[in-house]
Amino acid sequence: MDTRIQFRVDEETKRLAQLMAESQGRTLSEACRELTIGLAEEQRKSMTHDLWLTEQINAAFDKLDSGKANFISHDKAKEQMEARKNKIRNRDKI
Repeated sequence: MDTRIQFRVDEETKRLAQLMAESQGRTLSEACRELTIGLAEEQRKSMTHDLWLTEQINAAFDKLDSGKANFISHDKAKEQMEARKNKIRNRDKI
């Protein structure tokens, strides 16, 4: 079911927005609809990412709680990260 959204802007803002929409071959209503749909899609992506991140964090804490976590030193982590970066950099040279 579709719903209706109403909001108020001053006449000059409406006039300019209509001119811009018309210059793009669409109505102001279509432009507002597209903006609203785009905002909703951004929110869906954000919510999906937040859910994924929460799952990853919970999995890490579960691993820690079960004693299966594997810790490495700061120097070792830096070394591994540098190796990964170099691998990526070298891929670009091929």
